[in-house]
Amino acid sequence: MKTFTDEEMGRLLPTAKPYSVVILNRGPRFGDESSPGLIWEHGRRNFGLRDDGVLAVVLPVTDSSDVCGIGVFAATLEETTALMDDDPGVAAGVFTYQVHPCRGFPGDALP
Repeated sequence: MKTFTDEEMGRLLPTAKPYSVVILNRGPRFGDESSPGLIWEHGRRNFGLRDDGVLAVVLPVTDSSDVCGIGVFAATLEETTALMDDDPGVAAGVFTYQVHPCRGFPGDALP
């Protein structure tokens, strides 16, 4: 692992940009008879948001916890909240979510 100098840190830190991170959780209707179709449409919408460049990283969580996924949005807190409120799974109560402002470095990617 490379050790960064103070000068390198000083050049890199100001390049961070604002993002929003969403933690998607099971909602009260998760697992009922309508949830499979709503989850499918939620996924379809995520593909569209990815294609538009708004949903930079989407990470479905595959354990048995109440956390269903994590998303990193290239959008403000307000824009992300509006997008999430319009999500079919959220609107139907299959999912709930938390949104948090964060900062990240453009160009970061999953390996």
